[in-house]
Amino acid sequence: MECRYFVALCLCSMLVNFPLFSCSTIRLHPYKKILQKKSVFDPTRVTQLSWNPRAFLYKGFLSDEECDHLINLARDKLEKSMVADNESGKSIESEVRTSSGMFIGKAQDEIVDNIEARIAAWTFLPQENGESIQILHYEHGQKYEPHFDYFHDKANQELGGHRVVTVLMYLSNVEKGGETVFPNSEGKTIQPKDDSWSDCAKNGYAVKPQKGDALLFFSLHPDATTDTNSLHGSCPVIEGEKWSATKWIHVRSFEKSLKHAASGDCVDENENCPLWAKAGECEKNPVYMVGSEGSYGFCRKSCKVCSS
Repeated sequence: MECRYFVALCLCSMLVNFPLFSCSTIRLHPYKKILQKKSVFDPTRVTQLSWNPRAFLYKGFLSDEECDHLINLARDKLEKSMVADNESGKSIESEVRTSSGMFIGKAQDEIVDNIEARIAAWTFLPQENGESIQILHYEHGQKYEPHFDYFHDKANQELGGHRVVTVLMYLSNVEKGGETVFPNSEGKTIQPKDDSWSDCAKNGYAVKPQKGDALLFFSLHPDATTDTNSLHGSCPVIEGEKWSATKWIHVRSFEKSLKHAASGDCVDENENCPLWAKAGECEKNPVYMVGSEGSYGFCRKSCKVCSS
């Protein structure tokens, strides 16, 4: 079955299994109102922003109550944001990124768990492939210079591989500035911008932070190669403050470390490896099955390129 038909069937199935109810017809306790959305995915709220990079905006992905809940979880636990060193992969301080932030635990509470489920429903990627949600706070003048979410070092790639998808959720409105900008986007020259946009935002295709909205973009092409058009940054906040929540999702399980492969263990990383090996995938798809100089294969044991 072709991929586009499979996706269409999945979307239809989700709409049937998760009907959308009007909040005006259901009276719930305030806390239960936050929980009622769970993993409901409404494709009518999603707009395609760009194909290069692949970027989409979901209007009203989070409720105001959910946004406020995430901010309250993080407010008194913020620390200076770090970046990954391109050589070692270690977290270091850098003037490239001047915000503060913290990670909240997966399924830390029912609200967080429901948000995680909704992200998985939208992206069609399993929850185990995602990192914990990072809450970020930007005050006046704070920013994150344009950067890539995929990794340049091998150390970070050993845990879940590259980040393939980023879901950026806006938890507050910003009076001016704080836009997410894509300097390499093909749409940067055709997006109209008036004086309400910051000068930074005028350097690429930009998205204004609106409380409850979520921006999804891919850091990899469909063939799993890195997409340099996914270069993005957070413009300096000019007026007000900015709160956001970032969910990075990897090409494979982030929860299952692959470091034992680097130590020489002869293992398969997928239960389907024996079946794929019998079908000749070791020869047809050697980079994934066996590995290459830069990464370890997922089915080394079944392809008989190592000994246990």
